[in-house]
Amino acid sequence: MRVNRQIRTDKVRVISEDGSQLGILTVPEAIRKAEEAGLDLVEIAPKAKPPVCKIIDYGKYRYLLTKKEKESKKSQHQIKVKEVKLKPNIDVHDLNTKLKRARDFLEKGNKVKITCMFRGREMLHMNIGYEVVKKFCEDLSDVGSVEAPTKQMGRTITTVLAPQSKKNK
Repeated sequence: MRVNRQIRTDKVRVISEDGSQLGILTVPEAIRKAEEAGLDLVEIAPKAKPPVCKIIDYGKYRYLLTKKEKESKKSQHQIKVKEVKLKPNIDVHDLNTKLKRARDFLEKGNKVKITCMFRGREMLHMNIGYEVVKKFCEDLSDVGSVEAPTKQMGRTITTVLAPQSKKNK
């Protein structure tokens, strides 16, 4: 963003501080008008033919831009991936506790990665792990949907649940 003497074109379209157009002027003329008003000449649209400049207080303009940028960042929600770890021989009460935590994560708008880990002889019964993960996903089907299919990587089975969009509810 160029200000006052940094503007390098011959002629610019000038807009006054109240929003009315002053027309196409040379840069020195436009700067003189801005200085008479005690303000700055700021290039708003450099790609236009001719470039558009506005007579405004540059410090105040920069402040408003950063304030607007912060406001837009506040309204954004960063989606995080939360992980819930299970074992194939998990007890019913423990499973319900993990379900409750995963439900909270999904309701807050986060994704949930379900990981079922195997140790030792548990590797012989991978089907039990698949059933646990499947039951877990079915119990959460009212608040989340399966985003990534269930897959096995070595000693773990993983899947990802995404929160259901508001229009699906």
